[in-house]
Amino acid sequence: MTVAFIQELVNWFDKVDKKLFLKVNTEWTTHFLDTNLPWYRDATTWLPLYLFVILYVVINYGKKAIAWIIAIAIIATISDQISSSILKNLFGRIRPCSDIFIQQHAGNLLLNFCPSSFSLPSSHAVNHFTAAIFIFLTLKPDFKKWSYLFFIWAASICYAQVYVGVHYPLDVFIGAIIGCTIGGSLGFIFNKYFKLQEI
Repeated sequence: MTVAFIQELVNWFDKVDKKLFLKVNTEWTTHFLDTNLPWYRDATTWLPLYLFVILYVVINYGKKAIAWIIAIAIIATISDQISSSILKNLFGRIRPCSDIFIQQHAGNLLLNFCPSSFSLPSSHAVNHFTAAIFIFLTLKPDFKKWSYLFFIWAASICYAQVYVGVHYPLDVFIGAIIGCTIGGSLGFIFNKYFKLQEI
């Protein structure tokens, strides 16, 4: 591949990504989503869910819960540092809410602020998908078919990030892939050495 071809490919992806963003942000909108997605995508909204899962593990697994809680703390730190401190600065992509063209054409820049950090990848996507797949892998025997809801939960937060105007679709898609890679890898390691359930 030549440098010119790669640049052309990147430009094409960027163009398609921005078109899809404008579809989500200006056409696929409702008053209900306008009202609820700004708070829904906020990290503090999901603290009760995290606390519930942690409490569930403590109550049901006693001392084994210590290793699980430590693992959750480690993956949260790893996923956040990889996305926020390394990859965002590496790619240096401007957020849609900071892009002059997008500001002129977007319909739903719903937050009262635009984060100063870069856009790619979405840290929300990385962190929530990391947690979702780790919980899925380590607690699937407990939650059974309901464990798949963690992926719907993570995906809905990703969609909300695009809807309110702080990320492009590609930001959250790549963030989800990174999160699944981190959470999947550490979930596999945890189950191999610290499995909660007895075989």
